[in-house]
Amino acid sequence: MDGKLVDVAGRKMHIDCMGNASAASPTVILDSGLGDSYISWRKVQPEIAKFVRVCSYDRSGIGYSDPSSAPRTSQVIAEELHELLQGAAIAPPYILVGHSMGGYDVRVYASVYRSDVAGMVLVDASHPDQDSRLPPELKDMDRSWMREAEFLEYSMPFGIPRLFGMCDDSVVERAAECNFQSARINVEEMKSFLTSAAQTATTGPLGDIPLAVLSHDPDKLVLEMPAGLAKSTNEAWEKMQEELAKLSTRGTQTIAKGSSHYIQLDRPDVVIDAVRSVVDQALTVTTVRKNL
Repeated sequence: MDGKLVDVAGRKMHIDCMGNASAASPTVILDSGLGDSYISWRKVQPEIAKFVRVCSYDRSGIGYSDPSSAPRTSQVIAEELHELLQGAAIAPPYILVGHSMGGYDVRVYASVYRSDVAGMVLVDASHPDQDSRLPPELKDMDRSWMREAEFLEYSMPFGIPRLFGMCDDSVVERAAECNFQSARINVEEMKSFLTSAAQTATTGPLGDIPLAVLSHDPDKLVLEMPAGLAKSTNEAWEKMQEELAKLSTRGTQTIAKGSSHYIQLDRPDVVIDAVRSVVDQALTVTTVRKNL
């Protein structure tokens, strides 16, 4: 395990920080997608660490963090992240980076702890209206994915997922993610997804903070989807991504060509460049405000 364990309300939460801290520079906080551990940032975090301090972490019950009895909603996750950062003595301001469902978490965090947030990067982030705006046929696939997630949860203690090659080949990823606790919390996050979406929908705009929205390539079709459904899903997704970029008056959108949903793995360079740009903008804003 990279990083360290920090006490949060009597539980241990895992956080991994790289790079040198600077009083003049914000710290980048990476929030993974649904059910993913800190390892999902392995291709971008070391590169970001070359120009700013950056921390990835495991939400409660995921990876190396102890589980919590609280619901796995974005409101709770944001509060736990705040407690983790305080416990780890990582002072604001922060640049929040959220992938997929992690986009909900960071938006809720910014609404509650607005003065702590200097910028944001949304990496193919979920949109709070997507359940009603994506093709209805997708709900059948959602139910199928839920059944698969529940199978992993119930069969994990017997080693069946590993036996049938359902876990990643990397021993590091298997250790962090292919275990009963992570599988159980993955199901809980899925069941809480609509609640997290509703919580995010109430957060409102982000004002003028630097915001970079990164979206997957609309020509990159999801393999398990029929071509027609994949096309209509991507079209709806792109419209919602455009809306996310309008959350801030300083918002921009970048299409990561050749990338699927996991832009940080398919096109890490796009994520690294976006973080660098938002950090630079945040530093400029801070300097201007100090001189006023």
